[in-house]
Amino acid sequence: MKIAIVGAGGVGGYFGARLAAAGQDVWFLARGRHLDAIRRCGLRVKSRLGDVHVNPAQATDDPAAIGPVDLVVVTVKLWDTEAAIAAAKKLAGADTAFVSFQNGVVAADQLAAAFGRERVLGGVSHISAVISGPGIILHTGTMARLTVGELDGRRTARVNAFVDACRKAGIDAHASDDIRRAIWEKFIFLASFSGVTTLTRLSKGPIFADADTRALFEAAIAEAVAVARANGVALADDVVATTMRFSEGLPDEMKSSMLADLERGNRLELPWLSGAVAQLGAAAGVPTPVHRVIFQALKPYAGGRVSSVMPV
Repeated sequence: MKIAIVGAGGVGGYFGARLAAAGQDVWFLARGRHLDAIRRCGLRVKSRLGDVHVNPAQATDDPAAIGPVDLVVVTVKLWDTEAAIAAAKKLAGADTAFVSFQNGVVAADQLAAAFGRERVLGGVSHISAVISGPGIILHTGTMARLTVGELDGRRTARVNAFVDACRKAGIDAHASDDIRRAIWEKFIFLASFSGVTTLTRLSKGPIFADADTRALFEAAIAEAVAVARANGVALADDVVATTMRFSEGLPDEMKSSMLADLERGNRLELPWLSGAVAQLGAAAGVPTPVHRVIFQALKPYAGGRVSSVMPV
């Protein structure tokens, strides 16, 4: 497959490197020092699942130089979605499909509005990975999973082809018959995990070790579940308990990418995570006091410190 990764950060860099190392025709859209390093030295992934060094790596800041691809994979931060869509238009051929592995619950709808619902797949990534330096992706823990599916639930050749390519690259990949539910299940976890870790400036271990912060995290999950159900998402009855068990099994040192962004002075995805839970809850008449406080407390940091942001 010819695949364009729009956003070669932690998610796009990790999975794109695995696919490229397995022989797929992968192109990375990047910028700044990260792009320069990839061009000079290739793209490195450091991971407990095995390091990868793709050298040379196909990387550019000009989507027109890539030309039409089979699949556009969007992995930019949520505030860059419109710019990513503009770049993706230069990668579109007659049969190009588009998939977002971004956070939040609106990315697939944004792609569908731009390219047509029939050309868009829904996607979910579960991984903790960041750019640790120009040209270097650091993967924390061993969780690295992709889920993809048609928005209407059909099992199609393009979904199967991507899942097969991922599995041949050693990626834990799955096709979903209900990708909307999968997107919301991740959102429930991520909005809560990112919010509580960033609010407390703590990794998972200390949060679960203290009864009060553990209860705060569980309350955040329960709020997001209530919002999902109010929006017509069919969730299992035990989804709160299941999400807590999943979270408890994460490495104690695991932090959210939003906490990493806060520590580096970068812009935060806060409005699309806890902010979105609070906004969607208000629209549906669902109380969300935990997420509302998280949003209010972190809002002063949401814009980041521009001078310290490393271009990606």
